[in-house]
Amino acid sequence: MHTPRIRTATPDDLPALRDLERAAGACFRDLGMDAVADDEPPALEVLEGFRRAGRAWVAVDRDDRPRAYCLCAPVDGALHVEQVSVHPAVARRGVGRALLAHAADRARAEGLTALTLTTFTEVPWNAPYYARLGFRTLTAAELTEGLRTLRAEEAAHGLDRWPRVCMRRDLTADPTPVDRAPANG
Repeated sequence: MHTPRIRTATPDDLPALRDLERAAGACFRDLGMDAVADDEPPALEVLEGFRRAGRAWVAVDRDDRPRAYCLCAPVDGALHVEQVSVHPAVARRGVGRALLAHAADRARAEGLTALTLTTFTEVPWNAPYYARLGFRTLTAAELTEGLRTLRAEEAAHGLDRWPRVCMRRDLTADPTPVDRAPANG
């Protein structure tokens, strides 16, 4: 994939995001995480809520088709990354990093202090990947009320069958080299 163009998702993109999520989720099957692979993507109404809030972004190919997407919401003074999904056909080409850089730029523009997320610790494209992008694992004492609530919801959904953590990347006014890295780097 070329250097991705990132734009706000449109209503017409939303069904494609569900298909993209299914394709991206299939990779979890290789790790014995069939329940994650089989988990139903967010409903169209949920995706529309993120889109209406201006917090659903897509990385599109030359034909303007979504190949990856990112959903975010403000949580306790940070922009929380609810989901980043990259189609396996364009994985490992910097597309996810480009979406996270876009989210960081949006967070800075809104005066938010960090990006946060929750993720699996033992999935190579989860916690280890985010650590390479400057995220750090939060201790229990560092969890905000909003992050504790999100973790409780994840546990109720059964995601705690596998080790999970909350991670945070503090943002400064100026983008870091990771934020400026080319999408194909």
